[in-house]
Amino acid sequence: MSSTADVAQNLASSSRRDQAPLTTDASGRQPPAATAGAAELASTKMSLYGALKRFPDFPIPGINFIDILPLFQDPNIHRTLLRALELQVLQFGADVAGAGNAALAKPDVIVGLDARGFLFGPSLALQLNASFVPVRKRGKMPGPCVEAAYEKEYGTDYFQMQEGAVKPGQKVLVVDDIIATGGSAAAAGSLVKQLGGDLIGYLFILEIPFLKGRDKLDGVPTVTLLETDD
Repeated sequence: MSSTADVAQNLASSSRRDQAPLTTDASGRQPPAATAGAAELASTKMSLYGALKRFPDFPIPGINFIDILPLFQDPNIHRTLLRALELQVLQFGADVAGAGNAALAKPDVIVGLDARGFLFGPSLALQLNASFVPVRKRGKMPGPCVEAAYEKEYGTDYFQMQEGAVKPGQKVLVVDDIIATGGSAAAAGSLVKQLGGDLIGYLFILEIPFLKGRDKLDGVPTVTLLETDD
């Protein structure tokens, strides 16, 4: 496991990894608000990293499982998680649209994946004054739905979203707890596009890098809140 100093350095920079640099002003410096936000984000990430639990050899030997559920067991850590996610989204907007136009990349809709995207998606949507739309397995929602298939290790599965849940032109951010192979996230993105939404990005709490899930997301901006060496 990395040292505390290494973890701090990694977490401080992880929110900008694989993204364009933060917009600077005419003097070449980051605006004070951006600097303060980045510092707060780094601090919140340290608190969250310390709350994660690890379970070796689960669900199979050789896998070091990182459990995010402790993030929801302590009210203070839960609030810290929501603040970190909010800051991450705001920084994402500044990175994509420029510090002066960050509102252009602020989501109108948060789409959460079944089922752990439901743990924090609605609360994050409320923080951002956005609507929340769930993506569920086939047959779980009433009324007309659009559908997209994705491959799992044991075969094909299907995600659905209710028609009209996302309006044409709305800016949509897809969230989930973890990105692994990327198939389910890509299916959710397909549903957003079927309904005419503008898919502006993906946000995950954790990532399994060696599975290269980002490769399935068609170059859509993708952010991981916490990065680990596991």
